[in-house]
Amino acid sequence: MEHPQPLDRVARIQADWRRERPDIDITPQGVIGRLHRLADRLTEDLCLVYSRYGLTEGEFDVLCALRRAGEPYERAPGALAAHTMVTTGAMTKRIDRLERAGLVTRRRAHDDQRGRIVALTRPGQDLVDQAFTDHMRNERRLVDLLTPAEAEALEGLLTAWLSRLEEPRPADK
Repeated sequence: MEHPQPLDRVARIQADWRRERPDIDITPQGVIGRLHRLADRLTEDLCLVYSRYGLTEGEFDVLCALRRAGEPYERAPGALAAHTMVTTGAMTKRIDRLERAGLVTRRRAHDDQRGRIVALTRPGQDLVDQAFTDHMRNERRLVDLLTPAEAEALEGLLTAWLSRLEEPRPADK
């Protein structure tokens, strides 16, 4: 005889809401609540790797954006902000910290003396290469908690959902 699975935290919260507010459809909470909890757990597990290299999640993101740029591993701060989805103000703080650590340098753009370019230093490239290798090993460990079929199905669902959420709104066009 199959035993029912114990209620997880989200299911317990939903049960409370069903009792207290039976007039409201709380089924979306099952998806959103679990995604939120999962995102928090994943972030925790991912940040453990970044911290081994003395990096925050944001700093790791900047180094990766520079490394993905290809040789000579540099981008303008505005392009870095676009590739990491943060504001230019937040980007400046990250770049300042990475520059102090000797992982990036800043220089004037050759074609625009007002513009700046951020580039990986050799130590920055070595660090991000090591950190990214460990990061991908960690992501593999996390995804391997699913079967290959589950991972493929989840990726398809998340891709579809995200593309619909990120569709340009009439005001954005």
